[in-house]
Order: sequence, then structure tokens, then C-alpha cells
Amino acid sequence: MLAMGRGLMALPNLLLLDEPSMGLAPKLVEEIFACVRALKSASTTIFLVDQNARAALAVADRAYVLETGRVGMQGTGRELLSDPHVRAAYLGL
Repeated sequence: MLAMGRGLMALPNLLLLDEPSMGLAPKLVEEIFACVRALKSASTTIFLVDQNARAALAVADRAYVLETGRVGMQGTGRELLSDPHVRAAYLGL
């Protein structure tokens, strides 16, 4: 969270986030993704890599699913959230 704050101090146009939710309590994960949504609303471009597929896809305009190092699927976050393969393999639904 400190690294994210340091990155935001420069008021970037592009923010790279690598696993921002890793190791955080669920309440803090909610706060991180609320910040991501707020930054997105403020027209900050965000490149987000996260294993929390449900939260990441919910905020994504464009999403890519990597399978063994290759792009296995791509589409909008909404499309991938509703895709049966993504739901079964990555969302446990």
C-alpha cells in the first residue's frame, strides 16, 4: 500500500500495479480496488496484474487471461466475467 501511495504522489497518467491485493485482509482489498476505480474515473490508465480475478475483471476495460505464459483469452472485463470457462477455471463458479 505504501508503494502504491508513493506512485500516486507523482500524479501519473499511467499506473502499473502488480498484485496490489496480495497478502491483504479482505477489507483492505476492497479499499485497494475502490482506489483503482477512483483512479480509473479520474482518467488514470492502470495496468493491473492480479490473481484476484473477480475484482480485477470487475474494474477492467480490457482483460487478458494468461495460461502457461500465453494469452489464452481476451476481451472486456465484463465479457470475461460472464464467460463460462473463466467462471469455472478462475472464479470457482
